Amino acid sequence: MTSPALREPVVAHGSAAGRPDPARWWALGVLGLALLVVAVDATVLGLAMPFLSDELKPSPTQMLWIGDVYSFVIAGFLVSMGSLGDRIGRKKLLLTGAAAFGVLSLLAAYAATPAMLIAARALMGVAGATLMPSTLALIRNLFEDPRERSLALGTWGSASMAGAALGPVLGGFLLEHFWWGSVFLINIPVMGALIVVGARLLPESRNPAPGPWDTVSVLLSLVGMIGVVFAIKETAAYGFGAARTAAGVLGLGCLAAFVRRQLTIPEPLLNMRLFRNRGFTASVLADLLTVVGLSGLVFFLSQFLQMVQERSALQAGLAEIPASVGAVVTGLLAGHAARRYSVRGVVAGSLAAIGVCLAALVTVAPHTGYPLLGAVLLVVGMGAGFSFTVTADVILSAVPQENAGAASAVSETAYELGTALGIAVLGSIVTGLYSGFAVPHGVPGALAAQAEQSLPGAVEAAARLPGPTGDALLTAAQGAFSDGLRVACGVGAVLLLVAAAWAWRMLRGQELAGQVPSGR
Repeated sequence: MTSPALREPVVAHGSAAGRPDPARWWALGVLGLALLVVAVDATVLGLAMPFLSDELKPSPTQMLWIGDVYSFVIAGFLVSMGSLGDRIGRKKLLLTGAAAFGVLSLLAAYAATPAMLIAARALMGVAGATLMPSTLALIRNLFEDPRERSLALGTWGSASMAGAALGPVLGGFLLEHFWWGSVFLINIPVMGALIVVGARLLPESRNPAPGPWDTVSVLLSLVGMIGVVFAIKETAAYGFGAARTAAGVLGLGCLAAFVRRQLTIPEPLLNMRLFRNRGFTASVLADLLTVVGLSGLVFFLSQFLQMVQERSALQAGLAEIPASVGAVVTGLLAGHAARRYSVRGVVAGSLAAIGVCLAALVTVAPHTGYPLLGAVLLVVGMGAGFSFTVTADVILSAVPQENAGAASAVSETAYELGTALGIAVLGSIVTGLYSGFAVPHGVPGALAAQAEQSLPGAVEAAARLPGPTGDALLTAAQGAFSDGLRVACGVGAVLLLVAAAWAWRMLRGQELAGQVPSGR
């Protein structure tokens, strides 16, 4: 049966006769453009890490902050920005965020110190928080027909995967011909095009009766999210400590207060009763576990391909294409597959396949051939395309249109929080195992200390040593990094299999809107 939410009026996108506006597909293309550039930005950063490491000389902790500060800042602001879009208009918020994202990309490109780059990435997270929930919410309002919406979500998700495929190739080309900051400059023309075209094609939509903006809820969600992520990240890197414990306790306390406040105020920032819908809750948590499990592979694979297997940046980018190709194809087919078979079968089966592939990578070594890596990346991409597209459809189908921004923000918060936690926890595993490797005899103390700090440091130290000694240091460092990557993939495999079991249990009987009941 179609949810009552799907029968509510859509704000400002129909034709005069009440028929769907044919321009909605062009509008979808504009929304996909916004997502594409965010995906490009995320993937090129991994490739740029060795280059910015050489120039900016960040510490290992700063390297992790550069990698994940965007994700946890965006996680802290997503709920607030999703609700803000519901109130002031999703189109207005999207275009404002796009302009800010472009300006901040310029700041990141010309950062002169690690601290400047971390600050720029953090501010980009604030701007990025306006983009993701706005695009999903606009799709929810543009496409009333459930099957059309599934195809639109698949197309939208495929734009992300296309960006993930384009990012490494474009980034590899730029890094081979220009400086590392050039990877951020590609955001500027795309955001400019989004603003010009979006202003003309995108419809405006908002909650017609949003209620007042609750500043207390905004602060509670922001402090709570950042406090929890900071505590987990720092504890994973350095162990328990008074400051880290205090940050975690403060974060959890603020999140608990946020939940209580949302349940008591007349017009909450986030309607917590959405979580009473089993499909909504199961999809959000499945996405969170999935992204945590995948983050170690996604973040460290580019470094492995470049500094362990000694590929060029462009070669590393091309090597990662199978994942994006697989995700693009399955994203477009996901809605059809979920309706033909079952939601839980598609989601749980996809997550289990990813888990098995990550488990296969516990055998990875510096000289592992590309056929294994390419096959794993293809299946991981296919599984992600199926799973994330179907869970996004479930999440959007579970809410009324006026709450689409807030619900989209919950979905994206799970994704971004999972990314931040995954990089923090799995990244700390890789860093911890790496830093304890045995430095060969004959390496001077200063160079040994540099090599133990990070793999880029070891590459630089090895280049300054005579042949056999430098080769031995580089081989030992590459082996230690591979050991850390193996353990991270093993942990990720366990998390993906847990997510698959969770999805199989909790999505039982769940159907997409417009699906004929299957009884599965």
